[in-house]
Amino acid sequence: MSEFWSKKKLHEMNEEEWESLCDGCARCCLHKFEEVQEKNFFYTSVVCRYLDQSSCSCSEYSRREKLVPNCVKMTSANLETLKWMPSTCAYRKISEGKPLDWWHHLISGSKETVHEAGISVKEKCVSELHVHPDDIEDQKVHWVHP
Repeated sequence: MSEFWSKKKLHEMNEEEWESLCDGCARCCLHKFEEVQEKNFFYTSVVCRYLDQSSCSCSEYSRREKLVPNCVKMTSANLETLKWMPSTCAYRKISEGKPLDWWHHLISGSKETVHEAGISVKEKCVSELHVHPDDIEDQKVHWVHP
């Protein structure tokens, strides 16, 4: 693939190009909360039960929207409404006219650099299966910024 991300707008990308933009950080799989009065979001260290934490990929990707009612399928049409997307997200960066980071696999040539750079949630999170729902909000982290 050529550097399609610098030549095309998100809505012009085909499905293969769109899917390849995902950097594999899995930050979007973290539980997050909105602080309404501050108009801000914060992330927790708790991830969806379907996240394979060793690979930072969804074990139920094709069925995720059915299995997890609040799982959002990101599209070029809804991206701008997803204010909680992390500032490191390739989709967000491209939509804002910013370049991909050095650790992104389309730049580095390796899907491991996102982990090596410490961007992914690998080894930083716990499955929602192991946290009481009332305690999730208490698991706030400061290493992800919307």
